[in-house]
Amino acid sequence: MSEKRVDEVAAGGIIFSGGEEPKVLLVHRPKYDDWSFPKGKAEKGESLEATALREVKEETGLDCSIVRPLDPVRYEYRSRKGSLKNKVVHYYLMSCGSGGGPVEQETVANEEVDRFEWLAASEAAGRLSYEADREALRSL
Repeated sequence: MSEKRVDEVAAGGIIFSGGEEPKVLLVHRPKYDDWSFPKGKAEKGESLEATALREVKEETGLDCSIVRPLDPVRYEYRSRKGSLKNKVVHYYLMSCGSGGGPVEQETVANEEVDRFEWLAASEAAGRLSYEADREALRSL
């Protein structure tokens, strides 16, 4: 079976915190009124790892580090002009902060994300807006 054409490549992070009940970070994008993981398109000449770290920083304000790559997630979406596009997102498992627990910050000021929340994995699965993101979470 041949691979589908990829129209868009993105990278991002599934950020976890340690502690008694590990949690993951979700971001809310008001433009789409959805919950997802921080991610975005690569800039010219930028590695996938650099893209993931930059997008996490831009969307959450958090400085994180990559723990390991996760399996890429592939899905189709409709462009603003209505055409069907194929996208692949390269997610990385990430950690941030030094205390092991979630960083105590919930709001950010940028154009794409208006807030984020730390949730237990089971709660996060129910909050995520897209099956592709739930698939990425299950891969952990």
